[in-house]
Amino acid sequence: MSFDPPGDNRTASGRALRQFARGSRRYALPWLSVGRWGKRILLVGTALLAGLIAILFAIGADLAIGAHQYVMNVSPWLSLLIAPGGFAAIAWIARRFFPGTQGSGIPQAIAASMTDDRRIRHKLLSFRIAIAKVVLTLGGLLSGGSIGREGPSVQIGASIMHLLAGRKKARIASSRDLIVAGSGAGIAAAFNTPLGGIMFAIEEMCRHRPFRANSTTLIAVIFAGLMSLGVLGNYTYFGRTPAALTWPAGIWPVLMCGAVGGVLGGLFGRLLIASSRGLPGTIGEFSRRRPIAFAAVCGLGTAIIGLMSGGLTYGTGYAESKAALEGSATLPFYFLIAKMAAIWLAFLSRIPAGIFAPALAVGAGLGADLSILLPEEHSAVILVLGMVAFLAGMTQTPITSFVIVMEMTANHEMLLPLMATAVVAHAFSKSVAPIPLYHALSYPALRQATAQAQSESARLSAGSRRAP
Repeated sequence: MSFDPPGDNRTASGRALRQFARGSRRYALPWLSVGRWGKRILLVGTALLAGLIAILFAIGADLAIGAHQYVMNVSPWLSLLIAPGGFAAIAWIARRFFPGTQGSGIPQAIAASMTDDRRIRHKLLSFRIAIAKVVLTLGGLLSGGSIGREGPSVQIGASIMHLLAGRKKARIASSRDLIVAGSGAGIAAAFNTPLGGIMFAIEEMCRHRPFRANSTTLIAVIFAGLMSLGVLGNYTYFGRTPAALTWPAGIWPVLMCGAVGGVLGGLFGRLLIASSRGLPGTIGEFSRRRPIAFAAVCGLGTAIIGLMSGGLTYGTGYAESKAALEGSATLPFYFLIAKMAAIWLAFLSRIPAGIFAPALAVGAGLGADLSILLPEEHSAVILVLGMVAFLAGMTQTPITSFVIVMEMTANHEMLLPLMATAVVAHAFSKSVAPIPLYHALSYPALRQATAQAQSESARLSAGSRRAP
């Protein structure tokens, strides 16, 4: 039995009433719609897949760091062979076969969200790039590079979620929303910080456009976090840190860490931005003409720094930072500069490498140096404040920085000090670095992907014209 509304169908009101009646029949019981439930299940399954790959990536990173440490225990001097050879091989593979994998991964995800051209997006985000990013980053950790997996996890999550954008018949969300959701899911699974993943999606991925609160991002982040919880358990990245500050005496550590960390992080971000445009003089010419040999030189420099620091600068810096927070070890005064130099060399080599986690280790080194000027009971607190200050200064994402560090240390008592430190650091960073790091790096990534897509189209067009 059908319901036909009264009225003349030839009038505007009659046509509108008839259209409303058809809509009522169609959406009377939306929760029974097989199509809608199919879309939801597909979205959840893709988010779980993105989280699973990020978790397997994390496990592989720990194994790679452990394998490199084992080799260094056998003979530290082997790094003089392993690091240059590894950097050169990874740079050649990335340049020759997987050009979209070079660098952090966060700029590539931002660049992909800035274009509507599917061909350009495919040069930045794809399942092939995601798998290659995992393998090559693990190779960098095996070689002793001072790199992280969190930036690559963003590109991996965005690539996996972006696979849904190719579904024309059953469209789940826009390509931009899927990229933003995958990026947040990558951060959530990598650090086991779901709130940090949401904040990253809002603050970093949507910096130049309004964030639309939709279920896509929330579903992706939540289920990626649930996958991390199911596989790795309810863990915190740096364990549980009971450090706390008392007021008003705590205002001085906050101001000091925020000011120094903001300036240092901002200047380091400027250094990375300037380095991405090319080095000056003979060194710059060498890096452009012989990029693989230059990557080997960067690997050699990484090995030399590692030997001089007793192996402290290899890898992400997670173990060194965690030991310092727990009080079982101390970071030497030179750790700050040595770690920054090792990160810079990995960045210059153009191997797939994140800088998010190593930046936290730099912040811990900053806190260790500043703690000399404060009472001893504040040492663990200063390390945490140094982490959030340098990260906020380098990335200019204060909310993401303090939320992630708070979740990493499971210390909600430090919420206000971390928040205040991040705000101070952001203000000082803006005074020395007006352009945020990842967005400055996203424009060259977008130009490179555009040039690759246009070159490929030109080759295809030329081939079709030559065909009989």
